[in-house]
Amino acid sequence: MGNPFRDLTLDQMLDIPPLWLLICALLGWAQAEFLPIGPPGGAVTDLLGGVLVGGGILLILLAALEFRKHSTTIVPHLTPGTLLTEGIFRRTRNPIYLGDVLILTGLMLRWEAWISLPLAAALVYILDQRFVRAEEERARAAFGARFDAYCAQTRRWL
Repeated sequence: MGNPFRDLTLDQMLDIPPLWLLICALLGWAQAEFLPIGPPGGAVTDLLGGVLVGGGILLILLAALEFRKHSTTIVPHLTPGTLLTEGIFRRTRNPIYLGDVLILTGLMLRWEAWISLPLAAALVYILDQRFVRAEEERARAAFGARFDAYCAQTRRWL
C-alpha cells in the first residue's frame, strides 16, 4: 500500500479524529481534576464508563480489521479504494467515530467529569463536520449509486 500519508498536507496530517478525541478527553480530565463538581459516581458509573470505553475500543478494532481485510485506507482525508459494507459496517457507517464518542463518554463517567459530558456531543459535531461529510462526498463520488444504496440501508451513527 505504500505510505498513505505522502499525499496529505501537514494540516491534514494533524487534523485527525484521534487528536480531537485526545483534546476533548484532556479537557474533561482537567475539569474533573481541577474543578470537580457534582456527586461522586461510584461503582455504577465506573462500570458503565468501563463498558463504554471497552465498547468503543471494540468498535474501532472491528472497523480496523475490515479496513485491513479489504486493503483500503483508514486515513480520513483519503478516498477509500473499497466501499466497506460488511462486518461492523452493516450496523453503522462510522464505527470508528462512534467508538471515539463512546470512549470519550466512558472516560467522562469514569472521571466523574459531569459538566464535561457535553464534550461528547461536541465531538460528534466536530467529527461530523470535519470528517464524516467530506468522507461521504468522496465515497459518493467514488462509488455513486452503490454508496447511496448503502446509505439508505445503514445509519450514519446508530
